Amino acid sequence: MTNATGAPPDSTTADAVNDTVNDTANNAVNDAVSDTSNIAADGQQQAQAQSETAPAPTLEFTKEAKQQAKQETQERKRQLSDMLRPVRSATNLAVVCQAVASFCTILPFVAITQIANALIAGRSGFLGHGAPVTDVHGAVWAGIWLALVGLAGRAVFSTLALGITHFADARMGTFLRRRIVKTLSHAPLGWFTSHSSGVVRKAAIDDIASIHYLVAHASVETTGAACTPIFALIYLFALDWRLALLSIIPLPTYALAYAYMAKDWGAMQVKVNAMIQQISEAAIEFVSGISVVKTFGKTGQAHKKYRDTAQRLSSEYTEYCRPMIMTDAIASVCIMTPVMLMIGLAGGFWMMGLGWVNAIQVFAASLVAATLPAALITVSFGMQSRTEASAAAMRIHDLLETPQLPAPKVPKAPEGNAVVFDHIDFSYTPGNPVLHDISLELQPGTVTALVGPSGSGKSTLATLLPRFFDPERGCVRIGGVDVREIEPTELYKHVGFVLQDVQLVHLSILDNIRLGRPDVTLNQVREVAKLAQIDERIMQLPRGYDSVVGEDAMLSGGEAQRVSIARALLADPPILVLDEATAFADPESEAAIQLALSHLTTGRTLLVIAHRLATIAGADQIVVMKDGRIAEQGTQSELVAAGGLYSSMWREYEEAGR
Repeated sequence: MTNATGAPPDSTTADAVNDTVNDTANNAVNDAVSDTSNIAADGQQQAQAQSETAPAPTLEFTKEAKQQAKQETQERKRQLSDMLRPVRSATNLAVVCQAVASFCTILPFVAITQIANALIAGRSGFLGHGAPVTDVHGAVWAGIWLALVGLAGRAVFSTLALGITHFADARMGTFLRRRIVKTLSHAPLGWFTSHSSGVVRKAAIDDIASIHYLVAHASVETTGAACTPIFALIYLFALDWRLALLSIIPLPTYALAYAYMAKDWGAMQVKVNAMIQQISEAAIEFVSGISVVKTFGKTGQAHKKYRDTAQRLSSEYTEYCRPMIMTDAIASVCIMTPVMLMIGLAGGFWMMGLGWVNAIQVFAASLVAATLPAALITVSFGMQSRTEASAAAMRIHDLLETPQLPAPKVPKAPEGNAVVFDHIDFSYTPGNPVLHDISLELQPGTVTALVGPSGSGKSTLATLLPRFFDPERGCVRIGGVDVREIEPTELYKHVGFVLQDVQLVHLSILDNIRLGRPDVTLNQVREVAKLAQIDERIMQLPRGYDSVVGEDAMLSGGEAQRVSIARALLADPPILVLDEATAFADPESEAAIQLALSHLTTGRTLLVIAHRLATIAGADQIVVMKDGRIAEQGTQSELVAAGGLYSSMWREYEEAGR
């Protein structure tokens, strides 16, 4: 019996659940810390949201839950089988080798019977009886050689089996990592904005390491645990069928107890996984908003969701396990080696009194029967590792099922830099539209600004241009060509973007800026860095442009934003998407950044998203969005004079600046 993550529970339930909860929380916190760079502006609303407790699933075993667990188990087995297909031939060969090793494991016990029979009874044979032996010395040496062959065979074939599976595991890890890289390289860029880097890291590193047991050990250990008792029982029945039956008396008791404890485990696992997922979400939610939560003094309320869910899981799971502790203890005692020996020797002595067997047979049967518990214990303890590895394999499978960005059958190259949004409809989830019938043209050499209330769809519309997502209806065209008909590499030569959530690679500042053009010189890099108002700050770092991000280059949000702007300037794409390009810029550098960006407009198309209206007052075209639709469109003077939504926003902005 194993703990909460793998197989039917035992007396270590509370510790197992606590370990699972702690591991889940730690992983969730690490992911949240690594991926969170911005906190929502409305702190009071976020603090209030942190205090809300979503209803957690309860550990009830309804008929529907059991049926769902059965279906999920079957589907999981099918998916797991498909994933392990590349190493199936290797594992099958390892199974054969381990079966031979299991057979060899029994040979030393057979040899001991031969030696004892020759020395004590003066007879030959491996079954405790036989014809009188004339050469005791030869019979003993025959037994010794048989034992040596068994020990050597077990060592050789076990090593061979594990060697095969470990090489297969290495190949499997390489194969899966390549598949993950290939899959994610063809995933829509929008997928990465909705999935944390922790998801990818866990699958590509942690989960692939976790399936080591599944590939390198599970098949070998299971084969050994199954074949060794089978060969042992065959030998026991050859010795005497009554001794064989005597040896397996405790096994049905253990099997029945195990079946009783496992009867609702499938449904339990579904519920436990759901609650652990809630714990993970609560931990991420808490850490992501910790600064806001502390600001408004809501730490206790925000932590309550995580604490309550973890406590509910621990208490309900313990209640589920408590009635089984005694059953577990009884079942474990039944298969202890001393108990097996006591049953074998006591029963054998009774059979000897009846004249059914002799002392050599009883000795041999007791010796072989003592090996049976080890096999059961191996299977029991292996179930936890197997289940954990299977869960890791399923997470990898889910990642490999990431939707792929459809590749154009006949790629086309855009002619020019004009951008057209043609009757765009888009939603992240079916039935919840975000954009409604958006039609917009961006002429080359012009600046188009998107403004509007939070949630109006500005950023969503902008992400359709570099094809983070594909629209449900309509199309986005660059140079007269639908972006879906442009090869991704060609598309990103035409479209550059600076997003609000800046991503800098763990490399030097120099390498980060020239990421798209690694062959440029330091002087060229410094030129664009000066335009982005970041050169002076970089030169103040310990190693200047050779300083590594995250080590000796600790940049603020605004500084990282300007590094990303420099990177976009160096890439020199004809179309730029700037999402909150000056959101982190201080007042002194904001005007300079706007001036630098204005130099790029000649012959280029610029799409800017901003909340500070002063930064886009000089735009050639301002598009005002509301509720996923274009509410107004025109120049600054036209929109202010129109007296509509933009006019009121501008008036509020001016009043706030006084």
